[in-house]
Amino acid sequence: MPLVTWLPLVYLIYQNKYFLLQFKIDIPVVLNIIGILLLVIGTLLHIWTGLLLGIWGLMGLPEISTIIKSRFVREGPFSVVRHPTYLAHTLMFSGIFLMTEVLIVFILTLLDFILINLLIIPLEERELSIRFGEEYRLYKKRVPRFFPRLLKDK
Repeated sequence: MPLVTWLPLVYLIYQNKYFLLQFKIDIPVVLNIIGILLLVIGTLLHIWTGLLLGIWGLMGLPEISTIIKSRFVREGPFSVVRHPTYLAHTLMFSGIFLMTEVLIVFILTLLDFILINLLIIPLEERELSIRFGEEYRLYKKRVPRFFPRLLKDK
């Protein structure tokens, strides 16, 4: 499915790359440096979640296949947020925008963030609730969806 949806989009962006990449904004150097940090942190977080989920889990195959089984992962970054992979994507895209100053990267980051939070995560959470039942519902009460809590609940 991702090939069917993303391949035409990637081709369209590639064909118009010179037009799309010409629109930049000036960002202070300190934000460029923060962009590098966000990219590194996002990449490390993505690698960590990938190691915990495995390649099939990272690709989402247990959600659509009864042949591929997965376990309910609650450790590591999953103990801080329920969707660290999507958080990693947002951190990486934001970092790339701050580093490159390319406006289309900001727009794609914003669209990705909105799509993930309004469509993908709710669908995924519904499927996880069905697959893992009460165990997942209790996990949802303890662990925030996307943004880590800065202060612990008492």
